Amino acid sequence: MDFNTPDWEKMNDGLVPAIIQDARTKNVLMLGYMNAEALEKTQETGKVTFFSRSKQRLWTKGEESGNFLNLVAIKNDCDNDSLLISVHPLGPTCHKGTDTCWAEENDSNFGFFSELEATIAQRRTAADGSTSYVASLFEKGINKIAQKVGEEAVETVIEAMDDNDELFLYESADLLFHYLMLLQAKGFTLKDIEAELMKRRK
Repeated sequence: MDFNTPDWEKMNDGLVPAIIQDARTKNVLMLGYMNAEALEKTQETGKVTFFSRSKQRLWTKGEESGNFLNLVAIKNDCDNDSLLISVHPLGPTCHKGTDTCWAEENDSNFGFFSELEATIAQRRTAADGSTSYVASLFEKGINKIAQKVGEEAVETVIEAMDDNDELFLYESADLLFHYLMLLQAKGFTLKDIEAELMKRRK
């Protein structure tokens, strides 16, 4: 695995902090410490191994629980004094049984699109549908939402065949917005689409 070797002379007690990140969701799972031997064992076995400061020995995450951290990649920072380690976690990472050591769920997050999903879900249940386009469209039922997706898809295709990029992006945004509503109307989210596409990955 190609990465810069930590500058061990800079480390207190020969330990480098290792930030553990889920390779798929990009969420930070935990922070541990490695010495040169732990780093070498991690590379050799493909399972993340730390140096336990309390037990004063190497320990492979999951050696008792079975919740191993399968190694994907290792990166060293610009000063060669901290590691970013990408993993595929097998089960919860924290010893308290949570996904992360900050008691957060290790779910996929799509940035602004996740915020938009949450906004749609909130406005869908607004008491006064007249004040919300989203609520009013949901009140008209799934057939109307599906119709809007079809209309926006046609408009997007038309603009794709033209050379007005601004209009193409505008219609694309409309299409995606209404598609997110259709997903919710069917009881799904972007996470379900992600899971389906991941099943098709070869």
